[in-house]
Amino acid sequence: MPPLGRVYLVGAGPGDPGLMTVRGLEALRSADVVVYDRLVNPTILDEAPADALKIDAGKQPGHHALDQDHINDLLVRHAWRGCQVVRLKGGDPFVFGRGGEEAERLAEAGVPFEVVPGVSAAIAVPASAGIPLTHRHWSSSFAVVTGHDCVKDRPGVEWKHLATAVDTLVVLMGARTLPRIARELVAYGLSPDTPVALIHRGTTEAETTTVTTLRQVSEGIALEAPTVAVIGEVVALRDRLYSARLAFTSFG
Repeated sequence: MPPLGRVYLVGAGPGDPGLMTVRGLEALRSADVVVYDRLVNPTILDEAPADALKIDAGKQPGHHALDQDHINDLLVRHAWRGCQVVRLKGGDPFVFGRGGEEAERLAEAGVPFEVVPGVSAAIAVPASAGIPLTHRHWSSSFAVVTGHDCVKDRPGVEWKHLATAVDTLVVLMGARTLPRIARELVAYGLSPDTPVALIHRGTTEAETTTVTTLRQVSEGIALEAPTVAVIGEVVALRDRLYSARLAFTSFG
């Protein structure tokens, strides 16, 4: 029987391959098996050995290449075969990446594993679009929430309590539900004129940002995943900071 392998739960960052960590690249470059998600930049996969087994475990709304139980079992099975397994996830594995569920399964099976943190889209995407989540004069707190319920036997986000509890809200995976979320936030006290930034494919060459208001979002807006929504007064800083960044880039 081969010696027991090891699993690395690796965050690949928000999209720009340059934002993957050095530790993550080290693990990937020595992998025997790579189980990767849909939002992982394909160029990052090129860092894996040419003979590594690459398994697509991507999830899209209404279509999952592999269900979560199957993914969990894959990690365990390949580790039992003595392989070094890299579970490659967009963003950070423990921020809405189901890394916690996978870690639980590995621990139950007695498989050694390491969590390699990644740069979360919740922070990197707003920064790329020129939006600071905190600012001494505008925002002293922020919250990151999911736009859909991943765990069906638990209640969803308590918008009633969250609407006015923090200065800035970041919504991940909310492309389909954002109009309903906007209506909930307005109903529970957030001004309909609150600025909203909708950032599609943040940190990549295809990044686009639309600035609007909660009122306009609540009335219905077509969004394509992956889109990160930033809700709060810090969005108003974008024009000044983003324009300055573009001017500096052009000058340089």
